[in-house]
Amino acid sequence: RVQLMESGGGSVQTGGSLKLACKASGFPIISYSMAWYRRAPGKEREGVAAMNSDSSRRYYADSVKDRFTISVDYAENTLYLQMNTLKPEDTAMYYCAASPNPAAALHLAVPDGGPWFEYWGQGTEVTVSS
Repeated sequence: RVQLMESGGGSVQTGGSLKLACKASGFPIISYSMAWYRRAPGKEREGVAAMNSDSSRRYYADSVKDRFTISVDYAENTLYLQMNTLKPEDTAMYYCAASPNPAAALHLAVPDGGPWFEYWGQGTEVTVSS
């Protein structure tokens, strides 16, 4: 069965960096659209970054563009999110998401993954202090 396991969260100061990982099992990432979402306290879950199955197209929320990078290691079946120049407003629970729909990544802006992303990890917490 499809499973996603996030890791790499933690507490950092403003300007710091973290690299999140999402280990996938039960399916090959190369056949799925993949994404990172986050949910800050009291807010809806929002899309952060997404990529199509062959990683030829990558999409980012405006709030993280030029600071975050989504990448994949197909041999390890693992998705990554490199987060640099972190800000307090990046504080959130970060979730990995997967979809067999090749168009899913185009809909990153739909809150909570809409009908596009159907598989989710449990999340990893990121806290950025000022």
